[in-house]
Amino acid sequence: MRLVLQLVARLLLIVALCLGAATVWATFDAYRSVDRATAASAQRVAQALQALYWRELLLRSSRAREHLLPVPDWRTLETMKLISPGVCVEFQPAAAFEKPLCGQSEGLGKTPPRWFAAIVPSFLGSHAEVVRPVSPRAAAAGAVVATPHAAAAVALAWDYVLNVIDVALLMAAAIALLASLAIAHALAPARAIVTALQRMARGQYRTRLPRFRSMELAMIGSAVGELGGRLEEATEQRAALTRRLIEIRDDERRALARELHDEFGQNLSAILAFANTIETASTKRHKDDGIAQDARMISQATHHLMASLRDALNRLRNPLPEELGLEASLVNLVDSWRSHSAARPAIQLDLRGDLTDISGPAATTAYRVAQECLTNALRHSAAREISLRVERRAGEDDALLIRVEDDGGGDAERVAQSAGFGLTGIRERVTAAGGSLSILPANRGLSIAATIPLAA
Repeated sequence: MRLVLQLVARLLLIVALCLGAATVWATFDAYRSVDRATAASAQRVAQALQALYWRELLLRSSRAREHLLPVPDWRTLETMKLISPGVCVEFQPAAAFEKPLCGQSEGLGKTPPRWFAAIVPSFLGSHAEVVRPVSPRAAAAGAVVATPHAAAAVALAWDYVLNVIDVALLMAAAIALLASLAIAHALAPARAIVTALQRMARGQYRTRLPRFRSMELAMIGSAVGELGGRLEEATEQRAALTRRLIEIRDDERRALARELHDEFGQNLSAILAFANTIETASTKRHKDDGIAQDARMISQATHHLMASLRDALNRLRNPLPEELGLEASLVNLVDSWRSHSAARPAIQLDLRGDLTDISGPAATTAYRVAQECLTNALRHSAAREISLRVERRAGEDDALLIRVEDDGGGDAERVAQSAGFGLTGIRERVTAAGGSLSILPANRGLSIAATIPLAA
């Protein structure tokens, strides 16, 4: 999951939690606001009745003090204005058949759902009535009792919650949008850093990054640049060391070829001569004692050893590109494999581009890659057809492409992870030349491709 989406998702989770907390607080505040409205209504009505009480006391004529209230004058429209919606007020002691005077309780918002009407009173409790004396100095003046309407209180709370949720949802959407844009803008340099790391993974270590305003991203960019420089230096040192090791190994191969030719070659020639002499002498005596047969078997074994020695010397001697050039050496390589046996698979050679001026380490590396790949395909697979394609791609990326495909089956992944000397050797050579090697499945077998830059 992308980092921007993760941050936005976490932000939305925080907003949702805040929205839930705001909803709970709004429900509590709206529900308890009815208690405040009830107390305020009782206080306002009590003050109004107090003024009415003292007025009636001054003008009472023959009425007793305890019968001053209630009078019809207190149940007026002006008194109704003092009562909050959803609150009922009555005067005590109440007169016979007198009903409470209630504020508007209908149309106070939308009807709440049953679950809300059941949960809120259960958790927040019921509302208590509020009693206010008409006159603190005259207990006989009576008192005002204000009682909240339970259904109206729940309706007010639900309407308040809906208003809060609407506003909160709009704010959450706006915050999510603006935060997403801000986060995306802040993390935009991360894409440049990732692109630089991907180029470094492909071998382009010298990758320049733009200057970032953020101190943290600037530190990451600086670290990536330093890492690229160190990787390039390490790669150059490793390539130089590999080239030196290859030179030493080639020198050892040439020395070994001389030793094999001088020692084993001469000894095998002597053994062959002795075997021929024994066979000739035994044939002249006309004795059927098996000596001639043994001598012939020794001669055959010696011929086989000499053929194997010639193959080894051909592989150990100086590469043919140094003597014949790359194109002629590849033709000679394919012809030598074709001439070994008619039963061997067909080898197709496809040369493309101008190969005449390719020499030096690049030509030697290309020849060794083709030689080793052909050897592996001929010895370790049941291929019936092998294709060797060598192409020079001119232009800015002047490079040599060598591809060997066979139809002998095989597991490309297992071969790629193999630690055999042949494959390891050509991988080292290609890496030292600054190229790349890939092993992939072909149509019915394997495909080994190497790219060797000619500028290296």
